[in-house]
Amino acid sequence: MTRPAILAVDGGGSKMDAALVRRDGTLLGAARIPTGDFGESGGDTHMGQVIDAVVAVCGDAGVSLERFPVAELGVYCLAGADLAVDDRRIARWLRSRCVTAEDIVRNDTFAVLRAGTDRTWGVGVVCGYGTNCSGVAPEGRITRFPSVGPISGDWGGGAEVGGAGLWFAIRAEDGRGNATSLTRLVPAHFGLRRPKQVLEALYLGRIDEARVAELAPVVFGAATAGDPIARSIVDRQADEIVLLAGTAIRRLRMAKLDVDVVLGGGIFRNGDGAFFDRIDDGIHATAPAARTHVLTAPPVLGAAMLGLDRLGAGPRAHRRLRDALTHDRLAAHTHPRP
Repeated sequence: MTRPAILAVDGGGSKMDAALVRRDGTLLGAARIPTGDFGESGGDTHMGQVIDAVVAVCGDAGVSLERFPVAELGVYCLAGADLAVDDRRIARWLRSRCVTAEDIVRNDTFAVLRAGTDRTWGVGVVCGYGTNCSGVAPEGRITRFPSVGPISGDWGGGAEVGGAGLWFAIRAEDGRGNATSLTRLVPAHFGLRRPKQVLEALYLGRIDEARVAELAPVVFGAATAGDPIARSIVDRQADEIVLLAGTAIRRLRMAKLDVDVVLGGGIFRNGDGAFFDRIDDGIHATAPAARTHVLTAPPVLGAAMLGLDRLGAGPRAHRRLRDALTHDRLAAHTHPRP
């Protein structure tokens, strides 16, 4: 079999998706593996998960793993590729293994952006466990944010929204804060009765701290039901998304353009209309002609389309790939964690 033109990999905090694609946009294989904490960006654990995804997609496509490279061009859009030093570390690791003949390393926000628009430019915002944003101008200039937690000025995502819900529930219970339905809803999510019991379970390690992110849908549900405390948390998240996207738009001087703003990640899988209205209104205050979309395609599609862009493929190849590389296709080829 002729070596595929593109290996596309998209990796976040919970899964790693991979696809092998021909130059004409034909999808040869797709696979998904669950992932866990990857430690240092570009470290052996992190990159080992990338290789696990490569092994899985090669198996699906019938591509031999007897020798690398497995494709001419590799596009790796990865959570953890936040700083230039991360990009270099990941690129060095890939070169040392010769996974693909040529490597492109990007943050996963770039995959979200490209998957959500037929253009090569725009703004992508990811809000899942954490939050991040990147932008590409029509002439190719790029802006991005470090997104390594509070030390880089970040706020938002499931961990922050869920954590804020717990924070307000604890304070309401002990008298430091106003009454809120979160006092009941937060412990109920974990099968407990009182916020203090959640505090103790987290402190003693009976509940993994990462599970606090599970409370984000609880907070959104309470906000939709009219809880003012929960609404204040959701509004803060909306405002943070507007601030990220608006800053990227201004940096790239796109305020007068009909820029696509693509929203991807678990936080956007909710039915809170007021949340999305607040985002739309805030972005339009900066860029009146902007168009906001919630991503429905898998982000790995964006990584693969970035590969087609690099190879100079035409619209037909992009349409062919978009039609084939779907969530259903990936779900049908999900592998257990190695």
